[in-house]
Amino acid sequence: MLSREQILDSIRDRVHHPASARELMQALKIPREERPAFRRHLKALVAEGELIQVRGHRYGLADKMDLVVGRLETHASGYGFVVSERPLEGATGDIYVAAQNLKEAMHGDRVVVRVEHVRDGRAEGRVVKILERRSARVVGRFETDEAGVAFVVPFDNRIVADIHVPRGETLHASPGKMVTAEITRWPAATRGPVGRVVEVLGDINAPGVDTQVIIRKHAIPDAHGAAAVEEARRMTRGRPGQTIEASRQDTAGRTDFRGLQIVTIDGEHARDFDDAISIERLGNGHYLLGVHIADVSHYVKQRSALDEEAYERGTSVYFPERAVHMFPEALATGLCSLNPRVDRLVQSCVMEIDRHGDVVRYEFHDAVIRTTERMTYTAVNAILTDRDPETTARFQRLVPMFELMRELFVVLNDRRRRLGSIDFDLEETELVLDEAGMVEAIIPSERNVAHRIIEEFMLLANETVAQYLDERDVPSLYRVHEEPDPLKVERFEEFVSSLGYSLAAPPDGVRPRHFQHLIERLQGKPEEKPVAFLMLRTMQKARYDSRNLGHFGLAFESYTHFTSPIRRYPDLVVHRMLREARGAAITAERREDLEEEMPEIARHTSDMERRADDAERELVQWKKVRFMADKVGDEFDGYITGVAPFGLFVELVEHFVEGLVHVTTMADDYYRYLEDAHTLRGENTEKTYRLGDRVRVQVLRVDLERRQIELGLVQILDAVRQEEGRRHARRSRMRPKHERRAEHAATGRREVGGRHRNRGARGRRGNRRAGGRRR
Repeated sequence: MLSREQILDSIRDRVHHPASARELMQALKIPREERPAFRRHLKALVAEGELIQVRGHRYGLADKMDLVVGRLETHASGYGFVVSERPLEGATGDIYVAAQNLKEAMHGDRVVVRVEHVRDGRAEGRVVKILERRSARVVGRFETDEAGVAFVVPFDNRIVADIHVPRGETLHASPGKMVTAEITRWPAATRGPVGRVVEVLGDINAPGVDTQVIIRKHAIPDAHGAAAVEEARRMTRGRPGQTIEASRQDTAGRTDFRGLQIVTIDGEHARDFDDAISIERLGNGHYLLGVHIADVSHYVKQRSALDEEAYERGTSVYFPERAVHMFPEALATGLCSLNPRVDRLVQSCVMEIDRHGDVVRYEFHDAVIRTTERMTYTAVNAILTDRDPETTARFQRLVPMFELMRELFVVLNDRRRRLGSIDFDLEETELVLDEAGMVEAIIPSERNVAHRIIEEFMLLANETVAQYLDERDVPSLYRVHEEPDPLKVERFEEFVSSLGYSLAAPPDGVRPRHFQHLIERLQGKPEEKPVAFLMLRTMQKARYDSRNLGHFGLAFESYTHFTSPIRRYPDLVVHRMLREARGAAITAERREDLEEEMPEIARHTSDMERRADDAERELVQWKKVRFMADKVGDEFDGYITGVAPFGLFVELVEHFVEGLVHVTTMADDYYRYLEDAHTLRGENTEKTYRLGDRVRVQVLRVDLERRQIELGLVQILDAVRQEEGRRHARRSRMRPKHERRAEHAATGRREVGGRHRNRGARGRRGNRRAGGRRR
């Protein structure tokens, strides 16, 4: 039987027009017994957007008909963009779709769009088919109008139509409450969506409701299904919350590493522990590093209820107040977690590393470990950096191990620098919350030497596993980061050149080391952070793929995700493939199945990763906006982090909060947007505001509805206010005399010779000095 890739190639070679299923089977000479499977493949290719089903039940190649498949992202103003799933030839960026060309599609839907024209590298098109609705459920605010008609105002302002709720479908929600509505009739050309309330979340300012709103908005599954919970219960022998050790049956036949000194190093508040470390120095001076990863794949079997749920979620999601785990808590923080001093199953990657940081030998083991200690980043940093006597004394027997870890870290980090790996050491922030979930403070999160040690060890393990799978040509998932678009690199070079810097490489020949050298030159300079952010936007986004396309940012030829199977589904897939690669040879039939499955797993898990990132980022932004609500009128220092035609994005130095200076508040001139220079320039004053500039801003408005902070540039605001004051004074003097007399009469004043005099007790005698003489 032909694979999907082979079917596509054959259609491309032999069929030169949209054809019916029967015509395709005849042209491709599909045997009768294989025709049911062929029809299933056709349906799958249509679902994936590779083939488009047109009138007459005919199938055509999407790219031959100028059709593109992607996710629709709409704007509050009504128009949208389709984010293509494949590179679009002759165009950069997303495909613009005008409001009238959206058909009945809504934000988040997977659609087919016809590209109608491309101008200056930017494509425009219209939606011709909706392949997949994002979700039938929408979170929003329940309201009723004067006539008592109920509707839900979507929390996501990109969903531009309110959802009508018929009588009897309101679930007794009160106006103003946040609810979840299920769409029962999708919008049509003549009417908006209709739905019913399925859940009342409560008041938007109540503790925890903001998290629930974001979870519902992004359609993140919260509670685990009964079947998955039951599977987890059986594995933990019905004792949730208790420490359960791996059974003798599970540990039998595994490599026994319980005699090694092994530790986990995580944050203070971590509850799920994926990875543990062992290390020793060999007689030849090399290092023997063991990276031991929770063997989730031993417990979670393919196509089980736990596996199906984990696949749908794709990843755990971490919010400031809580986590939404990929697996039920009994596994995520219990049986699969490498908790201290209990027997745990792991897949171990043991690497011998020379003094240059190169892996000269490696082994993989299905193993059992028993961690010596649960360490924190803070404690390890206190030992290695602060030399804290109390912490050092407490963990005295482990101190030599930590010293050796730091020594190996330096070796590995030097190797990555030689390769040209890009190290964005950008400052991240942490929210300090009160009991109600409100932000008390926003502080920089520390990334100390302990964080960097673990990060370096995980990178090496991921690289080693990827090389092993690639060398054996085993179908799997890779974490890929492709080379940046030369056009974007060219624009980036133009900007940094205006600052006196350069990548020192042509746009189509730039390598990771060129970016890394620029970062090193910028270190400590005022423009370091903005240029680093722009550099990130110049790069492609990392994603999962069934092909090994390399990782540009890390300068690795092979890279995957192996080290977090409790919280990322791709890691679980890699564990399974690693075990298969180490076993008997993969059969041709099994290889064919895997080669068909992996592209869709890669696409789906990449989408779920983006969903989690968006949800985490949005909730943090929302909490930051609420934190700023009582600071309207206050002034802060900030720097410009983004420039757009409509204004400047400014991050406040003190609170690490970003707001928008809208161009309409810059009333001292007409400002023009210079895209390549990332600058707004005044037409008359020639005053410029450029990415990275330090500015003084005032908080003008905090829009809780749109979750936005509106700022104004103090320099311009003061100048405009002074000019308005002068104009008001001039207008006052130029008013007709009878208007001024009426005003003065009302205020007890009269005008004499163009001057104002008081008519109070002292007015008649004139002003006297202390000595009593008149002037």
